[in-house]
Amino acid sequence: MALVINDRVKETSATTGTGAMTFAGATSGFETFSAGIGNSNTTYYAIVNTDTPTEWEVGLGTLAGDSSTITRTTVISSSNSDAAVSFTSGTKEIFCTLPASKASIRDANGYLTFTGGAATALDLTTSQGTLEVLGDGSSNVAALLLNCELNTHGVTIKSPVHASASTYSLTLPTAVATTAGSSVVSATDGTLSYGAVPIDTGKSIAMAIVFG
Repeated sequence: MALVINDRVKETSATTGTGAMTFAGATSGFETFSAGIGNSNTTYYAIVNTDTPTEWEVGLGTLAGDSSTITRTTVISSSNSDAAVSFTSGTKEIFCTLPASKASIRDANGYLTFTGGAATALDLTTSQGTLEVLGDGSSNVAALLLNCELNTHGVTIKSPVHASASTYSLTLPTAVATTAGSSVVSATDGTLSYGAVPIDTGKSIAMAIVFG
């Protein structure tokens, strides 16, 4: 089961009440949910009663295994104070949509803001396995700022400047350090690991001073 959104997917239904809607076929020029979304998948939907247009609903729905019905899994907004609408008789149009609350839109400064739970606020998956953060093409290198929980201070990870001609990769250690006070060391291939900080004895320091 996957979340699928597609263009020009719309069917009609004669179902009444608050339950799953049974599809009656695609309207002219549109695809069925079976063709456009796929069996058992989820999608964002909108429903409107064309005979009573004041009845409408937008939400996340789940298609049946044969795409004959759509279960109104989560209602996002509706004419019933954002609760499930008990649709009356008449022809209902059901179509795939993108709810405004689910859209990512740049603000006036060109920034995208994501909100959500600690584990789901931002989940990025790349087909190439690499997430690239770009500089501004002029004087500012790429940087990743990790803020504290109150967003009042944080730590920034930056790329070297262009003049350094630096291109390399760093691979994080495979586990946390097992000894307190361990330092992070890098192999020649950029693989990081934890190691003890070498400390010279007083004797070796003295010999180095005397004999050079």
